[in-house]
Amino acid sequence: MPIAIRMPPILRPQVGGARQVEVTGATLGEAFDDLFAQFPGVKEQIVDSAGQINRFVNVYVQNEDVRLGEGLATPVPDGGTVIVLPAMAGGAR
Repeated sequence: MPIAIRMPPILRPQVGGARQVEVTGATLGEAFDDLFAQFPGVKEQIVDSAGQINRFVNVYVQNEDVRLGEGLATPVPDGGTVIVLPAMAGGAR
């Protein structure tokens, strides 16, 4: 069963306008590898040159922040959901 990656509006142009993309993989890293194979233009928006999740991107697997767990090694269950969100910054002074 495929994994659903929910894309924020800012990244949808790189994935053909889709709100959600289906990928396969047992871990978040494998799921991202499949995503990047399908949509190469989104890679630099999600991971840095070392292949790690960009510091300004938040990623959740089954609603759990992967930074608090295993990062790219986080298991993703069959039929699971990954949410990619740009970090929020700024505000009123």
